[in-house]
This record gives sequence, C-alpha cells and structure tokens, in this order.
Amino acid sequence: MGKIRKFFGNKWVGFSLATILYVLWFVVWTGNLWLLLGVPVIYDLYISRLFYRYVWSKNARLCEKSSAYRTVYEWVSAIIFATVVASLIHLFVFQMYVIPSSSMEKTLLIGDYLYVSKVTYGPQMPNTPVSFPFVHHTMPFSQTKKSFSECIKWPYHRLKGLRQIERNDVVVFNFPAGDTVLLENQAVTYYDVLRDYQQQYGPEQGRRELEKNYTIITRPVDKRENYIKRCVAVPGDSIRIVDSELFVNGQPQQTIPEKQYCYTVRTSSPLTQYTFEKLGITEGSGSGNHYFLPLTDSDVEQLLKMDNVISVTRYTAEDEAFPHDARYPWTADNFGPLWIPQKGATIALTEDILPLYGRIIDVYEDNNLEVRDDGIYINGERRDSYTFKMNYYWMMGDNRHNSADSRFWGFVPEDHIVGKASFIWLSIDRSGNKGFPSNIRWDRLFRKIE
Repeated sequence: MGKIRKFFGNKWVGFSLATILYVLWFVVWTGNLWLLLGVPVIYDLYISRLFYRYVWSKNARLCEKSSAYRTVYEWVSAIIFATVVASLIHLFVFQMYVIPSSSMEKTLLIGDYLYVSKVTYGPQMPNTPVSFPFVHHTMPFSQTKKSFSECIKWPYHRLKGLRQIERNDVVVFNFPAGDTVLLENQAVTYYDVLRDYQQQYGPEQGRRELEKNYTIITRPVDKRENYIKRCVAVPGDSIRIVDSELFVNGQPQQTIPEKQYCYTVRTSSPLTQYTFEKLGITEGSGSGNHYFLPLTDSDVEQLLKMDNVISVTRYTAEDEAFPHDARYPWTADNFGPLWIPQKGATIALTEDILPLYGRIIDVYEDNNLEVRDDGIYINGERRDSYTFKMNYYWMMGDNRHNSADSRFWGFVPEDHIVGKASFIWLSIDRSGNKGFPSNIRWDRLFRKIE
C-alpha cells in the first residue's frame, strides 16, 4: 500500500495522469485544439510551480500582513470561482429561459421561467468564447455595445447528447434570421424591413436606402436572439399546411392539447370577464357581439355550449410566407409541400429550387453561391447538385396565428440549437396588478414541458 501511495504521490505521475485525462476530456472530446493551451498550466501546477512560487506565495504573505487585503482577496476569489463554475454550468449543463411572448400559449405562458437542458441534445461549444459573463450579446444597460469579441472564433462543434431532436420537442434555439440586425429597430427582422424597402425602391436602391436609415450589424450564431418553438419536423421530413392544419409525411401532426388558433366569435350578448378567465384567454380583441380570440379545441367546445354564442369560425391567415418568392405563393395557413434537408442528402440544383435552399447553401453552410447565365456556381465551380453538410429542423409556435416561426423565416440549422425546454421552475403572472409573491402561478411550478 505504501508503494502504491508513493507511486501516485510522484509529481510526474500526477502530471501524466492529469494531462491524459485533460486531453481526452477537453481536447479530444470537444475537438478543440485551442484547449491544449491548458497543458502548460497543468505542468506548472505539478512540476515547475512557478506561478505558485512567484504569485501565490507572495499573496499568502500579504494576506498575513493585512486583514483588509485578506478580506478583499477572499471576496475576489469567491466571485471568480462562482463565475467560472456558473459559466461552465451554463455552457455544458443547462441555462434558464423566460417566455417573453405568447407564441407558445397555452403550452407556455408569458412569465414562465424554464429549465433548458443542454445535455439532452449535447452542449455546443461557443463560437465566440471571449465574452462578458452572464449576458448574451450586449453589455448591461446598453442596447448597442457588444458583450463579446470576435478575436477568437471557434467552428461549430457539439458534444454528444443523450438523444437527437424528436418531433414535438419544445426547443430553444438561436434565431436564424438574427444574423443581421438593425440596431435602431431590433424588434423586427432585418430581412422583413429589407423586403419592404426593395418593394418600394427596387432591389439595389432599397438596400442603399436601408443602409442610410439604420445602423446594420452582424452577429455570430451563439450571440443571436434565443427563440423557443416546437419542433414539428426533423431532417428528411416533408411538411404541408392545408387550411391551417399541419401534415408531416402525409399524416396529421400529433395532437397537442394546448395548441390554439384564432377564431371569430359571434354572440347575442357580451362575453363576461368570468368567461375569459375560465378559458384562460389573455389576448384577443372585440366587444359586444363580435370577438377575435385565440382558442384551443377545448375552448371552442366550451364556447359552443354557451347560450349566447352564435358561431365560432376559425380565422384563415393570408400572410406571405417563406420563401417570399412569387414562384411559391404560400401563406401561413396554406403552405408547402416542403422537404426538410438532411445531412448527407443531395438535391438537384435549379434556379427554381434556390428560393427554398439558397440561404442554406450560401449562408448557413458558408459557400459562395452565384447564379450566372450558364448555370449555378458554388465557390467558383459550376454545379448541378448539392449535398447538405448539416441537419435542419422546422419550428412552429403552438399559438399558430400569433407566432413568428419557420413559416416566415425558414429552416433552423443544427448549429443554432441551444437545448430542450424541460420544465417550468417558476411562473409569474405579469398581466394583472398583483405584486410578488401573490402573482406566482403555483400550479405551474415544476410542470414538465410536453
């Protein structure tokens, strides 16, 4: 036993074991060679101890001489340790997310605080590792100052997760259309505004006019806004929406009890506040004998049983939808058919197919896509086919007529996936005049998200 203890107590043995574990875990597993810079640190800890000798020992003497210095040092050390641990947990294990809008009602409500698991699909290595901790893309108390540096940019790499994304998973992801942002108007997408300008002024002049009126910036994948939607189609699926009903591979979408659509409701007398509260209606418009309300199938059934309800008619959305091209005159409620790209799958390249998949080829998979008189060129080479490098997903909100989702901006690439929304750990009702803690929705705490 003494020999074994002596063996493992040898500094060279300790250094070798620590280095092997570090390289296997952090370098090989993550595939990030930059992390080899940690090996000299391990060498100093076990062998040279230069840092300890010249810094740590000096610090210990200062702590002995001054109680004030010792107090400051202990606080700084605790803050740094907590920041590092919290950052690692946020990066590799989970993050919190709060529902900001009604796009997922009634599955998720405004004010729901979610636990988002990164372990389920595998944590993604950050594209921009040099950033201010605990903020997303802008510094605290600022709308414009970046919180990150692009001096170091890592390629997409995801660690192995527990499973793949499945249909009907509720997923948090980086907003695909958030690569370009109008600083003065971040509530709308750059591409929506650009289309409006180009319709008014023409393609080139419209772009120039937009650049005159706004400050335009770009953001890397991991610093784009976080969105939450339900994954309704996975790579290789084909989707179609007919009269607002979604079909996946020719079959109706799996039933989602809390999914809702907007309806026109006609009544012989006004609906009471009690009715709105009973049905959980937080949005909508109308009064007297005519209302426009988001309702689930169960809500519709209850309304039709009421004596003062004359009719309940589902609304049909005519909003222009992806890919916003005259060759595909699709709307939010009548859409497709559309195939969802799968890694390794090959498609024939034609000009008619580019409105659907051109952004994938050009932007998401970082190619130079050109259409010339004699054909389609990718990275300067004429091509008649293309093989996808990543998997893609189709995301939709459960509040179908009040959701900005894939129907309007297209596919979600796999490198934009953040994690799976697992459960609600806190829910606060922000709609009324109640203060904390009386506005806590106790019945929603620790509810599993399905």
